[in-house]
Amino acid sequence: MTGVSTGTVRPLAKRLGSAKTKKLIALTSMALPGAVWLLLLRYLPMFGIVIAFKEYRIYTKANTLLNNIIHSKWVGLKNFSFLFTTTDSLRMIRNTVCYNLVWIFLGMVVAVTFAVLLSQLPRQRIAKGYQTAMFFPYFLSWVVVSYFVFAFISPDKGLITAGQRAAGVVMPTNWYTVPGYWPGLLTVANLWKNAGYSSILYLATITGIDASLYEAARIDGATRPQQVRYITLPQLRSMILILLVMNLGRVFNSDFGLFYNVPMNSGPLFPVTQVIDTYVYRTYITTGNIGMSSAAGLFQQAVGFVFMMTMNMVAKRIDPNGGLF
Repeated sequence: MTGVSTGTVRPLAKRLGSAKTKKLIALTSMALPGAVWLLLLRYLPMFGIVIAFKEYRIYTKANTLLNNIIHSKWVGLKNFSFLFTTTDSLRMIRNTVCYNLVWIFLGMVVAVTFAVLLSQLPRQRIAKGYQTAMFFPYFLSWVVVSYFVFAFISPDKGLITAGQRAAGVVMPTNWYTVPGYWPGLLTVANLWKNAGYSSILYLATITGIDASLYEAARIDGATRPQQVRYITLPQLRSMILILLVMNLGRVFNSDFGLFYNVPMNSGPLFPVTQVIDTYVYRTYITTGNIGMSSAAGLFQQAVGFVFMMTMNMVAKRIDPNGGLF
């Protein structure tokens, strides 16, 4: 090496190696709590998957959960059969998948629309106010939301019911016994609670778009709708695909609180509110069979994994930056 002696290079390399080691230790120590959390709460409990294939029983002589699992009888795929052999099987699977597909695509359209509209507001203070108002429902539990809904459609003192009586309706609608209204009510409740959160993600992507693209478009005479169509939406494509992949991974899962609390667990509404999660919960309350509940959870995650992997490959073909990995 010209102009640099070997005695100078070796200490310099040693110091650089020491600096890299210190940086690696610092970064590893920062990631360690998250890694431990992931190991203890995500990977270690995966041993419990075996419960889905056993007739789980609590034995008084076996004082630990591990011993209970080991001593329980192996039944193979028997625990999975109740998901497909009961009279409610087709209905609950249909409700779960159809609701999720509609909400995924409708929620995407609503969230993108809100994000684009917020990005077009000229005053940031007004935009921040709208963001806060839209994001707030996301933090409410479904128990609270269920009483908001109840305040409107209560058979006795609901706001809509009172309006029907004031309009001269002799027999106001008993909302909790008429299934036909609930697909729309559940859709509105889901969008009201979750659309604000998704719109914030899209809005963050919009704010990261290079401003020079819009300036060049304005110079060329592009109107605002044209800027949205040819700049904003193409730049949002990757984020739309990523969220679509993540959401489709949960297509066989449902929001238990929405389907159980908002309809107030009303029996006449089961044809349109019975989904896999509520069905498993009610079956467990009746039978106490933990193996069936574990089998249902494993089935949901396995199907969701297949959906997510398939959609991820499709997204990568559409946009190289649109997949999760």
